[in-house]
Amino acid sequence: MSAKILKEKIQQAVEILKEKNIDMWLTFVRESSITADPVMDMIVGEGCTWQSAFIICKDGDTYAIIGSLEKDKYEKNGLYKNVIGYLKSVREPLVETISKKNPQKIAINYSKNSVLADGLTYGMYQILLEHLEGTDYPNRFVNSEEIISALRGRKSSTEISIMKEAIKETLKIFDSVTRFIKPGVSEIQIADYVKKLVKKKGFELAWDEDHCPAVFTGPDTQGAHSGPTNKKVKPGHILSMDFGIKYKGYCSDLQRTWYVLKKGEKKAPPEVEKGFNTIRDSIQMVADQLKPGVKGCDMDEVARNHILAQGYDEYPHGLGHQVGKQVHDGGAGLYPRWERYGNAPYLPLEENQVFTIEPRLLVKEFGTSTVEEEVIITKDGCKFLSKPQKKLMLIKR
Repeated sequence: MSAKILKEKIQQAVEILKEKNIDMWLTFVRESSITADPVMDMIVGEGCTWQSAFIICKDGDTYAIIGSLEKDKYEKNGLYKNVIGYLKSVREPLVETISKKNPQKIAINYSKNSVLADGLTYGMYQILLEHLEGTDYPNRFVNSEEIISALRGRKSSTEISIMKEAIKETLKIFDSVTRFIKPGVSEIQIADYVKKLVKKKGFELAWDEDHCPAVFTGPDTQGAHSGPTNKKVKPGHILSMDFGIKYKGYCSDLQRTWYVLKKGEKKAPPEVEKGFNTIRDSIQMVADQLKPGVKGCDMDEVARNHILAQGYDEYPHGLGHQVGKQVHDGGAGLYPRWERYGNAPYLPLEENQVFTIEPRLLVKEFGTSTVEEEVIITKDGCKFLSKPQKKLMLIKR
C-alpha cells in the first residue's frame, strides 16, 4: 500500500475512533512476516520483528513503539507522529504511553465474527496482560471489530480509483477469454490462458491459483470454489468463469457467463435465456435497493426470493461480500441469516463500501448460470463499478 493511502487510512481511523467514542486503538504484534495481523497492511505497511505496539488515539495522537533496530525505518516513513524505540523490553514505553493518555476504552484486535479483526494471537494477548499487570487497563479492553470493519469498508477516493482500474483490467481479460473459448478446449486450458495474460500484464491473481480463475462448463460441474478440470467445452454448454486480479494492492472479483451454440442455433435455448435473465434481473433488483443503512440479509432475500419464485433452487452461499485489499474484505456482507455468517448479515451497509452481487442458479442439462458485478454504496443508493453483463454472451464457433 502506498504511503499516501496509509496516511489516509490512519487519519480515517482517528475519525472512526471519534465516531465510536473509543479513546485508543492498540495493535500489538511481533515477527509480522510470520504471523501478520491483517490490519498491518492498512495502518503500518511495514513489517516488525520484536514485540511492537501501534497506537492510534481519537485525539489524533499516534505512536509506534518498536524495537530500536527498526526505529529509523519508522521515523523515515513518517506515518506515526511519535516513534519510540526500545532495547530490552517494550513494557516500560508501552505502559508509559498508555498511562500518559489514560484511555477509558482501549480497542484490541480480537473478534468472533471477522477474521480480518482477529489478528491478536492468544499468546500475544497473554503477553499484553503481563505487560499491563497491576494496572486497570485490561479492564478497559474492547474489541476493535467495528473500527476495522469501518476502516476496511469505507474506501477513500484513492482506493476507489485503484479498484476501478482493477475492474477495468479484469474486464479486458474477460473480453480476451470470449475470443479464446471454442468447443474442444478444456477448463484447465482456459484457466491457463487467463493466468498467462495476468502474468504478461504484471498483475497478481486475486485469490489462490488453484481456483483463480474458476471455470465451469456444462452440467455436473465441480463446486463453486473448485479448480478447473480437464472437462472440455461442448456445443450446448453454459460456461461460466469466476476471476479477479490484484492490482496495486487491491482486488477485483467478477463472474461472466457464456453459451456455446450448437450447430444451426442462432441463439440460446429458451431455458438457458430464462436462467441468465433471472440472474441478471435479480442483480438489478438488489442494486435498485442498495443504499446506506439497509442490512445485507434483506438484500440477499431480494435476490434469493426472486430466483426461488422463478422455479430454481436457492444458491448455496451469500449474495455478495465486500472487496478491497482482500477479495473477501470488510465486515458486513450481503449474507443470508445463517449461523455461519455470525453478525455480518445484520450490519447496516455504509457509504463507500464496495460489494459483489453474485447469485447463481443451475439450468438443468446445460450448466450453471452466474454473473458477479461490483457496486459501490453511494450517499443515497449504489453505482456499478463494473459494466454489468446484460446479455448472455454467445460462442458461435
